[in-house]
Amino acid sequence: MRTRLLGMVWIVVALLVAGLGVPLALAVAGAEQQKLYLDRLADTTRFASMAQRPLIDGTPASLADELRRYTDLYGISVLIVDQNGRPTVGSGPVAGAPNIDPAAEGVHDSMRAALAGQRPAPGPLLLPWDGEPLVLAGPVLVDGDVRGAVITVSPTDRSRDRMLWWWLLIGAGCVLAFALALLLAMPVIRWILRPVRRLEDATGSLVSAVVSGREAERVGDEHGPPELRELSRAFDRMAASVGDTLAAQRAFVADASHQLRNPLTALKLRLVNLEGHVDHEADDHRVAAAAEADRLNRILDELLAMARAENTGGELVPTEVDQVVADRVADWRVVADTRDIALDTAGTAGRVRALVPARGLDGILDALLDNALKFTPHGGAVRVSIAVEGNGDGQERVRVSVRDHGPGLRPEELERATDRFWRSGSHQNVPGSGLGLAIVSRIVTHAGGDLRLDLPDGGGLRVTVDLPAD
Repeated sequence: MRTRLLGMVWIVVALLVAGLGVPLALAVAGAEQQKLYLDRLADTTRFASMAQRPLIDGTPASLADELRRYTDLYGISVLIVDQNGRPTVGSGPVAGAPNIDPAAEGVHDSMRAALAGQRPAPGPLLLPWDGEPLVLAGPVLVDGDVRGAVITVSPTDRSRDRMLWWWLLIGAGCVLAFALALLLAMPVIRWILRPVRRLEDATGSLVSAVVSGREAERVGDEHGPPELRELSRAFDRMAASVGDTLAAQRAFVADASHQLRNPLTALKLRLVNLEGHVDHEADDHRVAAAAEADRLNRILDELLAMARAENTGGELVPTEVDQVVADRVADWRVVADTRDIALDTAGTAGRVRALVPARGLDGILDALLDNALKFTPHGGAVRVSIAVEGNGDGQERVRVSVRDHGPGLRPEELERATDRFWRSGSHQNVPGSGLGLAIVSRIVTHAGGDLRLDLPDGGGLRVTVDLPAD
């Protein structure tokens, strides 16, 4: 936007400079031409007065010395013709002065106009690149009758040089005015666009701030035009309203999940207490109801975990990755042993620290290991790998991956795997609610990391989490 505004300023300033500079340059050219014309007109008129008596007496040759001295001094050729247009006397060929040919196109037209009694005209506008001399022809009048004409041919080099220097000065002034206008326009453009840049930055961070539960950055800039300041305040109000709405929604999910646990626990106890007190035919329904209650309890647990993940603040704490991985693998190995699944770790054995929300890495590993053990068949294997790698900008990332040997996903399903409550069509017979990877995605996003799913060689699914290293 700054480029477009600057381009508009350039166009306006260029039009303004051209609108002032071009007429000024033409005015300077007209003034120089007028000065030259008046000077030569005075000389032409003087020679016409001097030629009256010689033309009457038939002695125009008496002016030859005067004409020659004038030409020697000023470099201007002079020719006097009679009333029939025949040359009578001239300044003669002089070095540096143009010769006068009465038959030449410009000279002939001026001479015929003078013999018709017309006053000499300045001619077309003189320009620096116009090398044609100035031709003036004035009538020699005796008692109102035209007895001849005086023709002067003047070089225009000096006038054109002065005109060129004036034009260069005007051009330099235009360039200076253009540069000054742009220098003055740049602060104004920055002042106008400052709220726009703040809005752009705030818009880019709004989604991540709202999703992560942080307060959205306020634009609230008191710089810029009043209309943009009001737009900034409106954006702040909108961002605050969106944040409050999502916070209320998360609080409702957490509160509802928590409040439902008590009646659900009572329901499970009642179902257990009914064992042996119902008919044999109705006992199958009691068992099915107890199983549904257990499933609902798992869903409530995952909803609470999701609510905690989404309400995690922006504070990241250094976490010993190796220690957390070892602890969580040790706890889940009990579950793996009951299913005859080999659960091991690979990677660095030193002190590796990552920046994550408090207990965030525990939640990530619990969700990933739960899924991996759930989908890995008996006799299979699950591996947790740790690595430290650079990301190309000089900062290290801690990479934690969990790879199973279950049925995996189809390639087109990888992008949807982190959606809430989404489950693959081939996993419908496996217990779960589809919230595990969604919880991991939220925690990783809060930490400023990356989450990737891929299908490694040999089958199964590999989930890789990149976290900022401490």
